Amino acid sequence: MEGLPTTTKGDKRWRSKNLQTSKPSLLMAFFSCIAWLYVAGRDLEKRIVEAEMDLTLAKSQGYLKNQLRQSESFSEKKLLAVIGVYTGFGSYLKRQTSRGSWMPRGDALKKLEERGVVVRFVIGRSANRGDSLDRHIDEENHRTKDFFILEGHEEAQEELPKKVKFFFSTAVQNWDAEFYVKVNDNIDIDLEGLIGLLEHRRGQDSAYVGCMKSGEVVSEEGKDWYEPDWWKFGDEKSYFQHASGSLFILSKNLAQYINVNSASLKTYAYDDTSVGSWMMGVKATYIDDNRLCCGSIRQDKVCSLA
Repeated sequence: MEGLPTTTKGDKRWRSKNLQTSKPSLLMAFFSCIAWLYVAGRDLEKRIVEAEMDLTLAKSQGYLKNQLRQSESFSEKKLLAVIGVYTGFGSYLKRQTSRGSWMPRGDALKKLEERGVVVRFVIGRSANRGDSLDRHIDEENHRTKDFFILEGHEEAQEELPKKVKFFFSTAVQNWDAEFYVKVNDNIDIDLEGLIGLLEHRRGQDSAYVGCMKSGEVVSEEGKDWYEPDWWKFGDEKSYFQHASGSLFILSKNLAQYINVNSASLKTYAYDDTSVGSWMMGVKATYIDDNRLCCGSIRQDKVCSLA
C-alpha cells in the first residue's frame, strides 16, 4: 500500500518564501489599480466639465434642438422688439400717464404688435400671493391687456436687480425678437424714434445699447445709492461702465445668455449695475447712444423724464 504524500521541510520553506514574495506584488497591483481609477476619474471629471461648458454655450447660442424648433416656429413672425415698462403696485397714475401719452391702447396696441413691437408693463407678484395688490393688477390687466406679469418674481423695491433677470429670461422665452428693451415707468418715450433706432440696428448681435456711464460706489450705509458690495470695486470705489437703468436695450443673444445663466449671475444693489456686470463677462458690443440719455429735455432724444 502506497503511503500518503508527505511535505518536507524544504517544501514548507519554498512556499513560505513564495508567499512572502507575492505580498509586495499584490500590494503593488492594488495601488496601481487605485492610481488607475484616480487618473481615470480625473479624466472623466474633466470631460464632464467640458461637456457642461459646451452645453451652456450651446444653450446661450440657441442651438439646442428645442430652441431650433422654437426659432423655426416663430420665423414667420419675428418681432423687432419687446419693450418692458417697469412698474409697481403703487404706480397706477404713472401707468395712466404712459397710456395717455406714448403707449398705445386697445386696438392701437395690437396694430403695433403687427408691426413687430410688443409693449407691456412689467410687474411681479405680491409677497402675500393673491392679496388685494395682486387682485388689483389682475383687474387692471383684464381691462387693458397690457401687462407682462412675472409670476415667479416677488415685486419689491429691493428685488429690482432680480426683476431684471426675470424680465429678460421670461421675455426671451415668450417672444422671439431682435431686441429686448427695459424702460422705467417714469420715462416718456418717442416711440417712433425708438423704433427707428432699433430698425437701424436690426440683425446686430451682442448689442448692449444705452446711455453709458460709470460713477462713485457709495459705501456708507444709509446714504442714497448705497452698495452693500462696495468693497468688491477696489480702492477707487468706482463702478464699471454700464447703461443707465432708465432705458437700455439688449440684443436677443444677450437676453438668451441671461436666461441660460440666470441662476449663477450675481446681482448688485441696482439693476443697471447688475446688467453691466453681466455684460463684462461676454463679448458684448457697448453702444453709447446719447439719444437714450433721458433727461428733462426731449430735444434730440427718444426719451425724457415724464
